Order: sequence, then structure tokens, then C-alpha cells
Amino acid sequence: MRFLLDESVSPLVRDALVAGGLDVVHVHDIGLTSASDPAVLDAAVSARRVLITLDTDFGALVAHSRGQPPSVVLIRSRVAHRPLAQAVLLLANLEQLAEDLDAGAIVVIGGDRIRVRRFPIQAT
Repeated sequence: MRFLLDESVSPLVRDALVAGGLDVVHVHDIGLTSASDPAVLDAAVSARRVLITLDTDFGALVAHSRGQPPSVVLIRSRVAHRPLAQAVLLLANLEQLAEDLDAGAIVVIGGDRIRVRRFPIQAT
């Protein structure tokens, strides 16, 4: 599985995930510093990468996407402000989420729970 880190996620997270054996690039690595959210989503789709972000705007963008959106991991917890804690949280959970992310999903990792919504997202 391949990952793209949004600008809201520290490059330190990339470094820790790469050290953990994952294929990870940061938007800074591919010239998308300060790019719009739709441009970041397009880059994730083009490169077939799961987007990892702290930005809740991506959930709405993906939910309203008419095309095939990339899978998105949204980190929402107290660790959100500590890059190394984010990396530990991701490394501890990505294996159990792999099937959902491969199939296409929005995954929200909170303080003590994980929510998964597979695509296509249906209005409730």
C-alpha cells in the first residue's frame, strides 16, 4: 500500500512511516505545498496512494466526489499534534485497515476507536 501525507501532517510522520517499511510521500515531496484540497486528492488518485490527513475537509470532498476518490485516513485524536505519536498510531492500525483501504474507504482514527466507511458513501 502506498500513502500520500497531506500538508497538515508533519514530514516527521513520513520519516517514521518510511522507517517502518511503508511507501510514503509528503505533498512537499511532490511539489504540492499549499495546493488546494482537490489538487491533493487528484494527486492521490493519480499515484494510487491513500491520503493521510488531519484535515476534516477531505471527508466532505470525498463523500461528494463523483469520480473514484482515494481512500482517506483522517487522524482525529489528542495525538494529532504530536507527529511521532501519529506515526505510532498509524503503524499500529494500518494492517487491520488494509482491506478497507484497498477497497476504498474513509477511515477516522480517533482517541479510542476507529470508524470505517467504505465507498460509495450513501447519504443517511
